[in-house]
Amino acid sequence: MRFAYRKLHTAEDGEDSEVSSHFKNPFVHELRFTPLQKLKIAVMTVTLFPVRLLFAAFMMLLAWPFAFVATVGCSEDAVEPLCWWRWLVDLALKAIMRAMWFSGGFHWVCVKGRPALPSEAPILTMAPHSSYFDAIPVTMTMASIVMKAESKNIPVWGTLVKFIRPVFVSRSDQDSRRKTVEEIRRRACSAGDWPQIMIFPEGTCTNRSCLISFKPGAFIPGVPVQPVLLRYPNEMDTISWTWQGPGAFKILWLTLCQLHNFVEIEYLPTYTPSEEEKRDPALFANNVRRIMAKALGLPIMDYSFEDCQLAMAKGPLRLPRHTCLLEFSRLVRRLGLKTGVTDEVLYEEATRARKMSGTRLDAEGFAQYINQPMNEAVQDIFSLFKEHGEMDVREYVIALSVVCRPFRYLETIKLAFRMFEAQEDGAVVEDELAVILKTALGVGDVTVSDLFRAIDCQDKGKITFDDFFRFMEKCPDFVKQYHCLHEQASHHSTESTLPLESQSSTNGFCADFSPCDTNTHYASHSKKQD
Repeated sequence: MRFAYRKLHTAEDGEDSEVSSHFKNPFVHELRFTPLQKLKIAVMTVTLFPVRLLFAAFMMLLAWPFAFVATVGCSEDAVEPLCWWRWLVDLALKAIMRAMWFSGGFHWVCVKGRPALPSEAPILTMAPHSSYFDAIPVTMTMASIVMKAESKNIPVWGTLVKFIRPVFVSRSDQDSRRKTVEEIRRRACSAGDWPQIMIFPEGTCTNRSCLISFKPGAFIPGVPVQPVLLRYPNEMDTISWTWQGPGAFKILWLTLCQLHNFVEIEYLPTYTPSEEEKRDPALFANNVRRIMAKALGLPIMDYSFEDCQLAMAKGPLRLPRHTCLLEFSRLVRRLGLKTGVTDEVLYEEATRARKMSGTRLDAEGFAQYINQPMNEAVQDIFSLFKEHGEMDVREYVIALSVVCRPFRYLETIKLAFRMFEAQEDGAVVEDELAVILKTALGVGDVTVSDLFRAIDCQDKGKITFDDFFRFMEKCPDFVKQYHCLHEQASHHSTESTLPLESQSSTNGFCADFSPCDTNTHYASHSKKQD
């Protein structure tokens, strides 16, 4: 699979620009250090880091009694009038939290623009969402946020979050998302009685290389929103906490080891939805995203929380950072080709593709195969697989299996062998193994000569799925050990790379509460409010 050059909406001038495989995967963050930077981190680790960590923990504990007193007897369903003592507690907590961030190296927080009053904009939409450090504007404004209900049971932290009157989402309640949207609507329509609600509409963390799809939850009430931008203009990005990259504690350690951490918060003018946007939350969300992307100078990409699963999947066939499957997932979701795809459907697709073995399709033939009219999305999918103007539909089925079953790579490989294997002995040759692996990894090319010889220990010139499975059990790290991948050249080849760690849980600061998936209303995404 290869990225084809295609159009992207950019932020700089509103024009389209050409991008290719050099476009950065938003769910992957890779840190590289020069020897001097590594030396600085080592020195800070034994000097500044422990002091900052202890002081930050002390500030959290100091804030707890204030929050506890202020939340005793408070109802989650009603807002109490802001009396003088609650105003003092609010002021004290803001000061304590500011001292905590100051101790962590966030000495100055640059704030641009004018924050709107709750009566002007009941909802604040903040992006890009990249880290738990995005809590800085929350503690500065004491705005409410959407959080998992389990958070309120965490000692100390649970008491602190209760003070800001969050909207809780319960995992155990199947109707929780609908109730959450209703609660947001109720608060948003209270004429400023409730605190503002700060929502991260992306729903998950990225590396801030683009703005991914906005979930419609914040826009369903149809009330004015104020877009809020977050920037961390630091020399080294120790802030981003993505699905592939340094873990939560490593991010904390590296950030506290920096002498100073810059952060900018910019409040854009309040956005009042039109009647059309009130009826179509997806259109409302997309238009707000365009405004924010333009102000940030970032492209917009219709990736979503769903696509994070591809970055999360572990195992021998863990996707590389330059995989094309993220783009493939976006395109098939846009066309609705992922909807209703079960194991049985994939088996039928594989049977159908096997019968077409040896037949290569052009763009028109591929559009007919997937029963779609020829359009830009179909052309983009075709371009990922085409060689000499044609494609093998079996590769499409492999890629579809990966994005629909990201955690079941073994079943995808078994399905691929079934499509490529010879009928007489159920085996594949070296070139066919190369096609299977490059498609399953979403890359343009792989080197499998050494790997194939290692599996084919009897030198038969072909292998079966059972041979491959037995070898993979003995050598699960075969992709790296046999140098199968051609990694893209780095711009910092002289620097050392920090090992990547996959996050095991959702790394978004706010819970996902949208009542419907973002692959609805795709027609709205092509509209632009005048």
